[in-house]
Amino acid sequence: MPLPPGGPVAMPMAPPAATAPDPAGTTLAVLLIGPAGAGKTSVAKYWADHRRVPTAHISLDDVREWVRSGFADPQSGWNDHSEAQYRLARRTCGFAARNFLANGISCILDDAVFPDRPVVGLGGWKRHVGPGLLPVVLLPGLDIVLERNAERSGNRRLSDEEVARIHGRMAGWYGSGLPIIDNSQLDVPETARILDEVLARSIASPPQW
Repeated sequence: MPLPPGGPVAMPMAPPAATAPDPAGTTLAVLLIGPAGAGKTSVAKYWADHRRVPTAHISLDDVREWVRSGFADPQSGWNDHSEAQYRLARRTCGFAARNFLANGISCILDDAVFPDRPVVGLGGWKRHVGPGLLPVVLLPGLDIVLERNAERSGNRRLSDEEVARIHGRMAGWYGSGLPIIDNSQLDVPETARILDEVLARSIASPPQW
């Protein structure tokens, strides 16, 4: 997908082995993965707000909901229309991320990516954002996501059955090689701090995915 004029996209590179990576001061593209109620958006916003370099937060759910009339709400059932709108939103997020990166601005994206759908999930994100994308899974316990989901309103709130189903599918990330943060007992600032530690390791030794 071509970009507007303005130079090549600068993707994050691993620092020299002798240098301790500092994610707080590095231009990065991060994908925060997790089920509904994991705290992805809260953590992503906090992380973006507290970095030493310009950083943008891109939420796939927010971009999907740019569609007003004719919005294919997945709550009503996943079908060809909701699939098409999801793919369109992901391409839009990827295009935005590449533009930010090309201009020296880091970004963190959040999405409920499932491990059993590699083409729709991680493969698509890597294709749209670039090979330097760093995925991290946020996966608290089921009781926590149920509690957080109950505090939601509108189409962001899911049934308990749907939350449990999504959480169960997300468990497939264990053993995938991707870094996983269990933030069941962590507040947002502490989760963001651990995210920085995880990213520092990922920069030094990028995960194979």
